[in-house]
Amino acid sequence: MVSKRSAERTVGWIAGAAVMAVVTGVTGCSNNTSSTTEKKPTADSSATADAKKTDEGKKEAAQPAAARQSAEGAVAEWVTAIIKNQPTRACLVMADTDASPVRVGSASMCNSDQPDVRKMKESIGRLRESFTPKPAPSDPKVEVAQAPVTGDKAVVPANKVTIDGQTLDKVILSNSTGLTSGQLDVKVKASEINNAWYVTDFDLSVG
Repeated sequence: MVSKRSAERTVGWIAGAAVMAVVTGVTGCSNNTSSTTEKKPTADSSATADAKKTDEGKKEAAQPAAARQSAEGAVAEWVTAIIKNQPTRACLVMADTDASPVRVGSASMCNSDQPDVRKMKESIGRLRESFTPKPAPSDPKVEVAQAPVTGDKAVVPANKVTIDGQTLDKVILSNSTGLTSGQLDVKVKASEINNAWYVTDFDLSVG
């Protein structure tokens, strides 16, 4: 359940744990259950799974180049990748502007097993629960209205992002627990870096 007190969070690229905390607070507990007894994978099954992940990562890595041409394209690509559970694809249109030097998503980094990359990918699953309309679309059509650009930055409110005709803020609200219309303020921030656009922040305010 969401606390009655007002809360505001800003989530950067590296802050995967913060994304989880924010979204879990909005959506409540997941209905998914898992068995307490896990089957230990064999060496062969682990190798097969690793190979499959590598192949999927390569496929995802090939997709978002065109999306980097505009803030709207980057945001649409990011939201689409989250809903389709494609964390590598989402990573490729993300950047950490707090890092020095600035870090942008690249195929080598997004396919790596670095702790911060791994944490970010884990966060995508949490965001997916909030971003996905019901029933879940297999091939969502995500559209983003033109966003005002100030210098090299743009802010896209969630009500300017539509998923199969539903605005993102309403989708998040429908997946939430204890929230009513008007309590939720969500924005996606994008920045232009080296003539390409990347998602750099996800702001969520409750209250």
